Amino acid sequence: MTVLEGKQVLLGVTGGIAAYKAVELVRLLKKAGAGVDVAMTGAALRFVGKTTFEVLSENPVITNLWEDSHGSVAHIDVAARCNAAVIAPATANCVAKLAHGLADDALTTTFLAVTAPILICPAMNTHMYENIRVQRNLDLLEKDGVHILDPDFGTLACKTVGPGRLPDPWLIADRIEQMLTFKDLAGKNVLVSAGPTLEPIDPVRFVSNHSSGKMGYAVARAAEMRGAAVTLVTGPVSLSPPVGVDTVFVQTCHDMAEAMLTRMDGADIIIQVAAVADFRPDQQENLKIKKRSDQDGMTLTLVQNPDILRAMGERKRPDQFLVGFAAETHDLAANAVKKIEKKNLDMIAANLVGGKDTGFQADTNEMTIFFKDGSHTGIPLMDKPAVAHKILDAVLGRLEPGR
Repeated sequence: MTVLEGKQVLLGVTGGIAAYKAVELVRLLKKAGAGVDVAMTGAALRFVGKTTFEVLSENPVITNLWEDSHGSVAHIDVAARCNAAVIAPATANCVAKLAHGLADDALTTTFLAVTAPILICPAMNTHMYENIRVQRNLDLLEKDGVHILDPDFGTLACKTVGPGRLPDPWLIADRIEQMLTFKDLAGKNVLVSAGPTLEPIDPVRFVSNHSSGKMGYAVARAAEMRGAAVTLVTGPVSLSPPVGVDTVFVQTCHDMAEAMLTRMDGADIIIQVAAVADFRPDQQENLKIKKRSDQDGMTLTLVQNPDILRAMGERKRPDQFLVGFAAETHDLAANAVKKIEKKNLDMIAANLVGGKDTGFQADTNEMTIFFKDGSHTGIPLMDKPAVAHKILDAVLGRLEPGR
């Protein structure tokens, strides 16, 4: 369940070649549990027919104030009931009209009646987008409290290369969700680590673990959604960095230690989700170790890595909140409580790994949160983005005023 569940989103579609992407956006919003109303300009109908949007949204589409009859005053009804509104794509003409309060078609008339948060996704030729008048109009909208999603850089339909492409629908849906998320972490700086570390044996081999980074990335994304300024320090994973998060890529435990310790002083909340390798090879070979025919085996000597979480616990200030993670195979409570004391943590989120529904590679997780005062609370099995919000709820519940 996401923040979009049960919400009503108003989608405006204007006459740009990227109008076809709005079709996928409707599908994603519906999949997330949102209801969708669509308003289209006459030019948009030249790119995508309204039947497509009516079938996918399961609602009538507003295209003409004079001919459509979807209720007493259809465009006012959909404007009043929406929890969020987005125009994707938004042409230069549409941007100009909204910036100056003009309402000469169904879409602009509808959007002038919207009181919910609005997201504008401009998409047009690069030179048009960079035109000082278009930028001035976007600035006016932003000053009025309208959210603007910058276009992507790339090759456009007109063969121009530069900014102007409509972002992918998943990103637009992500920003709508962010727009609707309560900003209870506004003003907070959150430092998160994620993923495994890789400890090289030689140029092609390494020591590591099964961490996918999914849980840490979910925590970073949830904190950004809730208004925090987030820095994510991540080991090698196959995930795309969360939108709006300052991401630092590292490889070894020493790399992660340096990145975390040099940034922790500026953080209000530190959440160490990364599964850092406890040991590393005592030496790294510069050349690939070759197998010999007379060799029965090879001995690999490991030495202990620095304990990043313990080092942060020793350095943390009274006004900082430090959260650890514990992935255990047995004695979950005993091991978690021991880590809280040993590493001077305020809270630890612990889970048992090994099951198909929990742990490193799974998309879901089940956790128990232990606090410094000896209390604990459980998080039932749910997807990792939902678990991430539960963890942040627990942090906020323990933050002292002014901390």
